[in-house]
Amino acid sequence: MRSLIVALLTLVPAAAFADGARTVIQQGRTFRPGEITINRGEAVTFTNNDDFIHQIYVNGEGFTFDTDERAPGQNVTENFTQPGTFEVRCHIHPKMKLVVHVK
Repeated sequence: MRSLIVALLTLVPAAAFADGARTVIQQGRTFRPGEITINRGEAVTFTNNDDFIHQIYVNGEGFTFDTDERAPGQNVTENFTQPGTFEVRCHIHPKMKLVVHVK
């Protein structure tokens, strides 16, 4: 059993256990910054700094999420568990786009 656990842990990159989160601001109907690079398993916290609701979603190959609407001042944190390049969008404001590169 122990050797199975050790074998499984060697398959998971150390970055998958990262406990810090990057912050992305939703303001002016944009994501700020508009592009970030993170490690696999790293979390991104989205903060709504606008005067209206926002929502976020990713519909990528092998990785998706879709949040509820968030009121001004609210945060939501998502872990990016798969490597690749993903577009983060807002259903409410479809021109909003964030590109997340996950190593």
